[in-house]
Amino acid sequence: IYAKVSLHMPDGKSESTARHHMSPDSLKAFAHPLRMAMYAQLQTSGPATASQLGRALGESSGQTSYHLRQLERHGFVEDDPAHTGGRERWWRAVGFNMDSIDLLRDPATSGSAKVVLHQSVAERTGALGAWVNAIDLASPEWTGLLSSSTVVLTAHEFGEITGELLELLEARLEPLRGRDLEPSTAPDGPRRVRFHLDAFPLAGG
Repeated sequence: IYAKVSLHMPDGKSESTARHHMSPDSLKAFAHPLRMAMYAQLQTSGPATASQLGRALGESSGQTSYHLRQLERHGFVEDDPAHTGGRERWWRAVGFNMDSIDLLRDPATSGSAKVVLHQSVAERTGALGAWVNAIDLASPEWTGLLSSSTVVLTAHEFGEITGELLELLEARLEPLRGRDLEPSTAPDGPRRVRFHLDAFPLAGG
């Protein structure tokens, strides 16, 4: 089994270009329901304070403050440079890669790794469902894309194709990171866009 999870901020204005590879210690720290929910909230809605996250998730600001500090300690969040000098700290998410097969092989980390993968799939499913429910039929250029292909591949072919797909996506998106999201009423104006890329062997295949 090979799993790669690369999580990036969907909003160019609030994106951190930093990214790190998840270690066993950081994996265990991240695999906490509230911490993962807070991280997902920062991904979806952009930078926020502990109080704002608490209101969004139904938690006290004391709880969110504590868990934000733990996320910061392990490199998952950082101060948002667009909000400085206020009474409360503003936080933004930092992208990470979970691309070591050892995290799934090692009994000490496999449980946490699967928790993070399941959370990622659940968050993705929720985002796709919200997109379907809110498709903007008045702007067909923004309706989105769902694509699925099933073929028979060798392990080498599978590795080559997934690698090429990731390289292409990163090459196109990297120059766009850091772009400000300015309000626009134009139908073809900028919006936050999320890319999902999945490739996996079918069960029983």
